[in-house]
Amino acid sequence: MTWIAHRALLEVLYCRSMIAGFSEVLNPFRKSWEKCSLPAMATIHEFGPYRLDAEAEMLFHEAEPVALGRRAVVLLRLLVERAGTPVSKDALMQAAWPGLAIEESNLTVQIAALRRVFAGVDGGATWIETLPRRGYRYVGPPLAADSGAGLPIVPAPAVSDRPSLAVLPFLNLSGDPGQDYFSDGITGDIIAELSRFRSLFVVARHSSFAYKGKTSEIKRIGRELGVRYVAEGSVRKVGDRVRVTVQLLDAATGYSLWTARYDRDLEDIFTLQDEIVRAIVAALPGRLEDAGREIARRKPTSSITAYDLVLLGNERWRQLTVKDMAQARAYFRSAVALDPQYARAHVNIAWTIVCDVFLESPTTATVGEAFREIETALDIDDGDAWSHGVFAQLLFLSKEDARAEIHFGRALALNPNDADVAAVFANILVYWGRWREALIWIGTAKRLNPFPPNLYHWYHALALYSGREYEQAIKALLEARSFDRWSHGLLAACHAQTGRLAEARSEVDAFVRERCRELNANGKSAPAKTLDLARVRAERYRDPGDREHFLDGLRKAGLTG
Repeated sequence: MTWIAHRALLEVLYCRSMIAGFSEVLNPFRKSWEKCSLPAMATIHEFGPYRLDAEAEMLFHEAEPVALGRRAVVLLRLLVERAGTPVSKDALMQAAWPGLAIEESNLTVQIAALRRVFAGVDGGATWIETLPRRGYRYVGPPLAADSGAGLPIVPAPAVSDRPSLAVLPFLNLSGDPGQDYFSDGITGDIIAELSRFRSLFVVARHSSFAYKGKTSEIKRIGRELGVRYVAEGSVRKVGDRVRVTVQLLDAATGYSLWTARYDRDLEDIFTLQDEIVRAIVAALPGRLEDAGREIARRKPTSSITAYDLVLLGNERWRQLTVKDMAQARAYFRSAVALDPQYARAHVNIAWTIVCDVFLESPTTATVGEAFREIETALDIDDGDAWSHGVFAQLLFLSKEDARAEIHFGRALALNPNDADVAAVFANILVYWGRWREALIWIGTAKRLNPFPPNLYHWYHALALYSGREYEQAIKALLEARSFDRWSHGLLAACHAQTGRLAEARSEVDAFVRERCRELNANGKSAPAKTLDLARVRAERYRDPGDREHFLDGLRKAGLTG
């Protein structure tokens, strides 16, 4: 079997397992896989501690989304709407599987899933009554109907019941500021490894690095990041030796729970990172079941020089400029030349190309090259979350949406603490017309990354705009620390849709000015019709109605075409 055929078979099998169980892996953030075939409904049904939002196709336990598949939600909706009345099996199956001939066992499985959810509440397992040979009946707590006019924008994320941790950027004690990339790289790798523990809540690198170069009280950091534990340390690299000092602190008290110092040869850096991760996990109260777990990570590369080049490249691409992206790609290509089996170097080449496409940057690299690099990376290490996340974005750009969703699911299952993948997935869900799900995922990303980059606010606002929640979209955009051309454009569209045409005109002028400047810098001329400046983003929408809605706001704001 060829590599491509083998991977295609694996993806089909994985898709089936993901659809069945992805929401459980990422509990409590619900992932729905299909659009509801029932008419939209503006009523919210409340019963006991539960709230069923039929329009959003979501069940909430108090403020928290419940991991429940779409068909189970459809069945629950029909049962509660006919509370106390028998509902036939035929009516239930037609509602959840319209037009399909299915086995009755499928219905039984979904009813069992609902009962498992309610079993967590005293007496909840009996809320759905079986009527032998007839159907089912809801006999749970009395229902209270509430108007759904106030659409849930992003449910306020509950404080995680998992041990929560932030790893602050390790200090560079080498005496050379040019070595910051190395200490930053070690910190990032440790965060990435800790993030793989599903039983931990690990704050994203971006938010942890907001404290770089600052002196802040641990208690304050814990409050600001919403975590109970904070790890900090230092790195001193001298020649072919490295010394790393680490301590784990209780953010509520400021007391040190554990501290250690490691002196190693530089070539042992990956083994050292694994030791630190194991020690941190073991030191967290209540983490005994994870303490002895083997870190299932093969040695990324046998070349320390290649590793160093990847760290340098990572520092460059994060600047998100055309020049820095090209420089980063050169570093990664050099790393591959030194070690062709270095998966992270391959995937990062692909990542810079993805960035160039999304940023509309001029480049000699091609999407075809990106596919070759990502496929090489996955062939070397199919269990790397970052690789699957990058592959998903490439597939989206190539309009292979079904495969893209499979790989997004794989990435988030492998690393449920990856805020960036959750945020990008939210953005792409909007382009797929699934903005309600997007709001849940951007809420997840912002909880994992309390000091998010400006892009998160754009993703959030774009989902709200799709939901016609223009005022909320404006609020989300205004959370950004600075505006780029697309933020000006979306803000213009929101103002125009609410009738504030003066504000819309001001923002759309800024959008046109900055987009034209961008095109000129990339060697392109401005189009005669200003609406064409926005079509590159509009074309990402799969539904023509969503595409037209995006352009309609900009047209109302004053763009022509």
